[in-house]
Amino acid sequence: MNLSTPIGIFDSGVGGLSVLRAIRQRLPAQPVIFFADQVHVPYGPRPMEEVRDFAEGITRFLLDQGAGLIVVACNAASAALYHLRGKFPQVPFVGMEPAVKPAAETTRSGVVGVLATPATFQGALYASVVERFAHDVTVLQDTCPGLVGQIEAGDLDGPQTRRILKRALQPMLKQGIDTVVLGCTHYPFVIPLIEQIAGPGVRVIDPAPAVARQTERLLAQHGLLAEGEPPAPMRFLTSGDPAGLQVILTHLGWGDWPVEQAKWEGNQIQ
Repeated sequence: MNLSTPIGIFDSGVGGLSVLRAIRQRLPAQPVIFFADQVHVPYGPRPMEEVRDFAEGITRFLLDQGAGLIVVACNAASAALYHLRGKFPQVPFVGMEPAVKPAAETTRSGVVGVLATPATFQGALYASVVERFAHDVTVLQDTCPGLVGQIEAGDLDGPQTRRILKRALQPMLKQGIDTVVLGCTHYPFVIPLIEQIAGPGVRVIDPAPAVARQTERLLAQHGLLAEGEPPAPMRFLTSGDPAGLQVILTHLGWGDWPVEQAKWEGNQIQ
């Protein structure tokens, strides 16, 4: 039996499962508690103060469930990391940062496309990354309205999902992008469709493997890296309909893991 300290991972919905997938591939012996706040999905258009309150409530819940490290697997909620680190100074956190730096360093055309939600584009973290690393690169942006909802519904390659991505990508392709940065954890689930539309000459950057590496580094630094035998147990919880999350788990080959429901009561999760 694996008695190692679990990591807590959360997102507004199923997008964080793309991060969990990368973490699971790298750290199969590390137990995981995953929380999807599907009753509030998407976080992207919400005010930052509201997102910060959600992130704090979920963090408290995951710590109460025994998590020793928290992965904020949501670009919108990662803007609340400074707040979370102030509230929970003893807890190691890993967040999402738009992968603009590697895109800027490797682009050949000098034109990079970023797909993200409004909250990410409006956040100080994104502005700081672009200012520091992309001053010599043209960065094109699109919020892909409706894409998160399509992915939450399990529609990863249907006509409407394709239309959303074509509308976002075709103008960027005309301006010469050779790299696409995914600034929302939902979007890696449609990488095959993005690659179809963009063509073989365009690189798509998924930040999840870098998050997995940082998670491993911090677990080791804090003495939390699992010593048990893989595969470690995983728990999945949602504030929404468990059936919706179960569909994506099945898509990932994790359909045997049951989904629990945890409801918000005020600013706490029960």
